[in-house]
Amino acid sequence: MLDQFEDTRTGPAPRRRSRVRRVLAVLVALVLLVVVGGAAAYLLFLNHTVTSNVKHAALLPTPEQGGGGGAAAPTKKPGAEKAQNLLFIGSDARAGLAGARSDVIVLMHVASDRKTVTLVHFPRDLYVSVPGHGKDKINAAFAYGGSPLLVQTLQNLVGVPVDHVCLVGFEGFKNMTDAVGGVNVYVEEPSSGANYTFSKGYQHMDGAEALAFVRERKDLSEGDISRGRRQQAFIKALMLKSLSRDVLTNPIRLAEFVDAGTKNLTVDDDFSVAEMRREALSLRNLRGKDVAFVTAPFSGFGTAPNGGSIDVVDETGMRQLGEALQNDELSTYSDATHTP
Repeated sequence: MLDQFEDTRTGPAPRRRSRVRRVLAVLVALVLLVVVGGAAAYLLFLNHTVTSNVKHAALLPTPEQGGGGGAAAPTKKPGAEKAQNLLFIGSDARAGLAGARSDVIVLMHVASDRKTVTLVHFPRDLYVSVPGHGKDKINAAFAYGGSPLLVQTLQNLVGVPVDHVCLVGFEGFKNMTDAVGGVNVYVEEPSSGANYTFSKGYQHMDGAEALAFVRERKDLSEGDISRGRRQQAFIKALMLKSLSRDVLTNPIRLAEFVDAGTKNLTVDDDFSVAEMRREALSLRNLRGKDVAFVTAPFSGFGTAPNGGSIDVVDETGMRQLGEALQNDELSTYSDATHTP
């Protein structure tokens, strides 16, 4: 009887467990298919958005143009081959960038190990040699010959190649800020005007407020120099917010940010979408302490022969900045600063 009892209890169980396992396996497979398929579709959507929105143009000098003035473009030194120098050019021109002077000139130096980023602001009134045009304000290079001439001017000034160029209008910065739900920007110098008041310390800003923040210069202690530091602080805040978990893990917010950022973006012909994606992913572990600011060194203010106000280049300081960039050693550059 015990034998019969055991047979009646244990006989069908393996078959039932087998059926349950098969059902569970099918359910898990379906869930994985939906998740993986959905993720793949989302990534394809983002890739399509970037590919459709980003515009490419001839923003880098041709090999014949080189570094300007017949000189060859600079090459990277051993040990700095993997470092990247990205030039961000922004304009407040309402009709677009064509023919306008550049209001934002920031060279982003990404270290070879991708652990630090240095934002180098070149004041627009910096008085430099512009190939083919003698001495002039650095933003005049953009007006004379567009991005290629500005790149040549910078390369001659600091001795490093510009790997890629990104052109963006101020309206693009505004839209990107709103897409990520605003940014927390550190206000180094307080000011008020244009319907906004900026107090020292962190301040949460939406797109319109951020635009007023980076445009202001008349009420700041050093005019365009101070405005440049505000632009650096804003770029840092936007970059860190876009790489934050709040954005990267929120499909709707990430899609809106990618769409807003790329609609107003023009990059050089060699900057592929795949490379942009790789560069962005390589910086995903950046924190605030990893981003440093540098203002291209100047010794004071002066007047150009045509009567315009200029920032006089500190030749020794500029040489030191160039050496730090060339050797991927911005951490040793004495004028690099960090803001919260």
